[in-house]
Amino acid sequence: MYAAVRRYEGVTDAAEAARLVNEGFVALMREVSGFVAYYWIDAGDGVMVSTSIFQDRAGAEESISRAADFVRDNLASLLPNPPQVMAGEVVASS
Repeated sequence: MYAAVRRYEGVTDAAEAARLVNEGFVALMREVSGFVAYYWIDAGDGVMVSTSIFQDRAGAEESISRAADFVRDNLASLLPNPPQVMAGEVVASS
């Protein structure tokens, strides 16, 4: 399995960002081949974290691309700063 994690800082409206992600982005993640799970986390203090889990590296990489497009087209005013993006193989899980 592979995971992609995106950390967004400076979020201007966490509730609205969560609503838009839930209503639009979640369905886009489910369409990606190898989809396992997706989580959108409100870490507080203007920080939100997205975690996508896929069966293979290609799915994780596609999720990063789709996230960038979705933020640009739908969330730019709510997520004004570029995310910190990390991706890699899941080496332990439960």
